[in-house]
Amino acid sequence: MPGRISSELAHLARLARDGGLDLSQVSLRVKADLLLSTPQPAPDDIAAFEAMASASIPVIDEATAVILATKLAGWRHLPASVLAALQARGGPVLAALLRHGAPVTQAEMETLAEHGAPDTAAALAERPDLTSATMLLLVERDERAVDLALIANQKVVLPRAAVDRLIERARADAAYGAALLARRDLGPAEIAPLFLQAGPDRRAAIIDSLAAIEAINDGDRRRRTLEPDRLAGWLDMAAADPPSAFGAVADHLGFGAGLAEAMEADRSRDLVALALVAAGARVEDATRFLIRLGDEAAHSVDRIFALVALMRLVRPGVAERVVMQVAGAQPQQTTRRGRHQPAMDPSGTPVRPGASQPESHAAITGIMRTLGLRRDRA
Repeated sequence: MPGRISSELAHLARLARDGGLDLSQVSLRVKADLLLSTPQPAPDDIAAFEAMASASIPVIDEATAVILATKLAGWRHLPASVLAALQARGGPVLAALLRHGAPVTQAEMETLAEHGAPDTAAALAERPDLTSATMLLLVERDERAVDLALIANQKVVLPRAAVDRLIERARADAAYGAALLARRDLGPAEIAPLFLQAGPDRRAAIIDSLAAIEAINDGDRRRRTLEPDRLAGWLDMAAADPPSAFGAVADHLGFGAGLAEAMEADRSRDLVALALVAAGARVEDATRFLIRLGDEAAHSVDRIFALVALMRLVRPGVAERVVMQVAGAQPQQTTRRGRHQPAMDPSGTPVRPGASQPESHAAITGIMRTLGLRRDRA
């Protein structure tokens, strides 16, 4: 007899001797363990167990019923009547059956996904055999425990509609974002709205993916320009009234209050930096803006240099796409114009601007020194 079963039987025997367990329940569990340990149980033994279980399951305590459900859920010889008796208990017993692989039809799955109790739906969300329809019904419940169980289920491929809903909820709940980023079946473009929560590798993949999309859409031909007067106004507001400054940048990009609120909430200031690049600000000017905010990020030399590195890495069109995704805005479709632009000297023509010169490291350091930040400050 396997060691696990022997130790469990010894435990049950002690409880029975001490009067702490109904002997009928002990007998049912012992019979189940003996059958489970037999590769090919005799039909008579299965029939005897079926009769005992069908009579006992409706009246045994819930803890014993959960134990039986856990053990019997995936047993290929489980009689239909015993499965039905366990299912009829509902609650934790039904959840244990679902979690451990009891057979369920597609229609039953969809019914449980739509109308089942929260613990039942959460258990169902862990199964590897979920259909797209069942997953969509689970997401429609809008219950955090069910959503997180489904996101953690790496054995299923989430439907795109479900991913969109879950990412939207991730904007207000970091646990959603962390769980979604842990999935490897979601492509970089799909998780772009989670850019602020992503680690370096995932950020790099998102940037590369959006850069490819930008190249296909010829986005570099619609680069924004930032007038000196507008920039000066932003710099003044950044020092005196940061929320208004965020609102001005968001309005300039056409994304409004949603982006402004997201920029204010992001204490890392990564989103502000990307929004400024998208708006057409040079890295030097964007750095001035970020330092004038006077917040925790502005007083961290390491954070400022990290923001500068991010701004240098991302082209304006790609930055705009990241900002749109994080803010929940829909990217505007750009119509390609059939206008010929001849290849000429890189200095540019009236319709083909020359390549911008990267801002020097010394210039950035000079701005920080002027505003009282030193690279070697503790």
